[in-house]
Formats: sequence, C-alpha cells, structure tokens
Amino acid sequence: MPAATIEEPVLPTYNLDMTELAGGTFTSIDAVQAALEEQCYVADRSLATALFLSLRLRKPLLLEGEAGVGKTEVAKVLASMLHTRLIRLQGYEGIDVSHAVYEWNYSGQILAIRLAEVRGEGHEPPDIFGQEFLIKRPLLQALEAGTDGKPAVLLLDELDRVDDEFEAYLLEVLSDYQVSVPEIGTIRAAVAPAVVITSNRTRELHDALKRRCLYHWIEYPSAEKEYAIVSLRVPEAPERLRAQVVEFIQELRSVDLYKVPGIAETLDWTRALVSLGQTALDAALVEDTLGVIVKNQEDVNRLRGPAVRELVQRVAR
Repeated sequence: MPAATIEEPVLPTYNLDMTELAGGTFTSIDAVQAALEEQCYVADRSLATALFLSLRLRKPLLLEGEAGVGKTEVAKVLASMLHTRLIRLQGYEGIDVSHAVYEWNYSGQILAIRLAEVRGEGHEPPDIFGQEFLIKRPLLQALEAGTDGKPAVLLLDELDRVDDEFEAYLLEVLSDYQVSVPEIGTIRAAVAPAVVITSNRTRELHDALKRRCLYHWIEYPSAEKEYAIVSLRVPEAPERLRAQVVEFIQELRSVDLYKVPGIAETLDWTRALVSLGQTALDAALVEDTLGVIVKNQEDVNRLRGPAVRELVQRVAR
C-alpha cells in the first residue's frame, strides 16, 4: 500500500490526531510536558499546550523567538518522543520546488528513452514521468511517510528566510497536506505529518500562512528555567559553576549588545568551561572564552576589561 494517494480521496486516518497515532501516550498537556522533560527539554506549560493542540488538531505549529532559544530543538525532541522520522527543510533565499518538493531524474529519463530506441519496435515506450523517475525532496518525503500509521515530523526551519513565492506555494501543503505534480497529479498524504515551523522574524510571515498554524513565541528563559535546562543538558558541570554561568548569562542579556546569547550559547559555554576543568568563573577565563557566548567583535570589545570583571564579581558573591 503506497504512503500517499494520487487523485484519490484522503484516507480516513488523515483526520486522526497524533496522540492517537502515537498510541495514546500524549493524551494530556501534562503528559506532553513530562515527555519533553524526559528528552531533556524544559518547556513552559504554554509551549506544552501549543504542542499538545498541534498534535491533537493536526495543525502546524509556528514557533517564533530570538535565535538560540530552542525552536528547532522542539521538532527534534518531538520526533524522538513519537519515535518517528524527522524530515528537515532548511529555509533560505532562492529555495524552490526542485529543492524542496521534487524534481525529475533527467539523466535516468534520457537513458530510458535511448534504451527503448535500441530495443526497437515491439517494446512499449517507457513512462518517463512515472514514479521511478521522481526524485523526492523533503516535502514530498514527509507526505509519503506514514505507511505504518506513524507520520513523520516535518521541520520547516527558518521559514522567514524563504522568498514570498515559495511561502505562497506552502499554503497548499500546510492546509491540505498535498502537492501537485503536473505530470502525475495531486499527491495527498495518507497520514498528515506533524509540522513544526520556525522563524527568527528577519521578515514577517504572511497572514495566509499564519492562519493555517497554531502560534507560540519562545522567550529567553528565566533564571530558574535556564538553570534547570543546564542541569539536564550538562549534568557533569559542578553546581556552583552552573549557577554562576546562568546568573552571568542572565546579567549579560541586560547589557546593550548587538546579539545577546541564547540558551544554545549557555549550554556551549558550560560544556567549554567543564572541558577546561573549571568549577567556578573567574574574569580572566571569561575573557578568554567570550567567543563562545558572543559572536560579534564589537560585543567582545564592549565586554572586555571592566565590564567582564564587574559581571564576574556580581555573580561570584
């Protein structure tokens, strides 16, 4: 049985919510939040609610927020929670259907035509626009996943980077879970994938796309939440170091920087300090490792010297 139907009614499983397809494991918001924590992802109840409703209602979840706050990680963790495949499409300027959905195997088509010519009359001409010559890209792969009743998780990462034309193309995919291939017809998902969309808001996404999604904004974490994340992700770090790193980063986010560090930088810095054998912060080492947490030379220059010493003194009390 194929994973997708062509020019046929959508199969009954299309409207089932993911909580049922996942064996009824995530039948409540609390269950989703607990499953996220088991995957070392500390989520607020509001995010767990948005994810639960996305699974239950079979609607894409649009996550926005600053870079490094854990948007992409949600899709990765969701795939692990559901024990299913993660299919990722990275957004970038200039992406088109041939990169995101499908293209034809032109060399294979030409070879098939020449082979038919060699065989001569009496042989049926090849169907060069058949499925065997169709190269499936991430969107089509996601629609065709699910032969076992377990849909894939489709991650549309940094969708704000794509062109308006491609964003408009996605409307059919996100509303009807189908794509149109002129030579073949409409390919519909047998079981719709779970879709997570991320955006850093380098530009505003169009209302038509937003209406097809549930929405959640991921904030920079509070000190308590960030400490919990570091404890889960870097348990080998000494308790004192974890506390000082989190307090330092929290203070740093109030400084006028070009780009403040996200939770990804907090985790990277903690791991770096552990690898250097540190049990606590000191000003000299912080200056030496500033490149782990800030990625702009003007920010590095602004922090060197008195600013770093003041921050370290503040968190070392």
